[in-house]
Amino acid sequence: MLRTLKDLDGYAIHATDGIIGHVRDFYFDDEAWVIRYLVVETGSWLSSRKVLISAISIGHPDWVEKILPVSITKEQVKNSPDIDTDKPVSRQHEMHYLSYYGYSNYWGGGNLWGWGAYPLMMVPDYGGLVTNLRTADTEDIDAEAREEAKQHQNDDIHLRSYKEVMGYHIAAEDGGIGHVQDLLVDDETWAIRYLIVNTSNWWIGHEVLIAPQWILNVNWFEDKVSVALTQQAVQGAPPFNSGTQLTRELELNIFKYYGRTAYWEHEARLEKKSFEKKN
Repeated sequence: MLRTLKDLDGYAIHATDGIIGHVRDFYFDDEAWVIRYLVVETGSWLSSRKVLISAISIGHPDWVEKILPVSITKEQVKNSPDIDTDKPVSRQHEMHYLSYYGYSNYWGGGNLWGWGAYPLMMVPDYGGLVTNLRTADTEDIDAEAREEAKQHQNDDIHLRSYKEVMGYHIAAEDGGIGHVQDLLVDDETWAIRYLIVNTSNWWIGHEVLIAPQWILNVNWFEDKVSVALTQQAVQGAPPFNSGTQLTRELELNIFKYYGRTAYWEHEARLEKKSFEKKN
């Protein structure tokens, strides 16, 4: 199901032994457009420290109680690598963090999450699919992380704050069309499926959805997202109502209107290629 990140903001994060804190932001990968981490503000038990929680650890949400359960303990969070969430997260920081929890690197394999489409598949020995299990102690894990981090320390930073892009201007091929109002995310894969664009500052119309795959580039210095669409195309696009559930039928109408391949068809092909390559 698709959820807006605005709706998920403030959800409680429940560890296996109690509440860790509440969601205050999300870090997404600006290449794959997938939520990689949740920024969680802890309660008084950890001096209201902000910590990163990987989407890999999230279980089935409780939508009624607004709780996201995670398969880690409060003690693990307490001793986790201290990352300044007010600064860009480097690949070296990620390597240290993922190794601490024993997770595989998500940037290998060519799919949303390594070789697969779901973050849970990054958990060691999930369904017998992950073979690089880490059985070493914490010191060995840290040494491995430091060694691999050397090879990736100069990688470009691709993690961006959700709250940073709110309000970014959307530029079509022939002019502005509105601004980013919210993001729609798949609650199983944590992939960002659409940008919700408010067109009111260009055309007194409605909200429209734009898929990340149609983005030409993002100018982080000018707060602008350029898309491979025309103003006329956007003006005639199927309207979106934030107050209603987006069905697969409505999604199909959007892709048919723009003449684009639906993301689930594209990802099915990726999944097949990844499986063939791995086997």
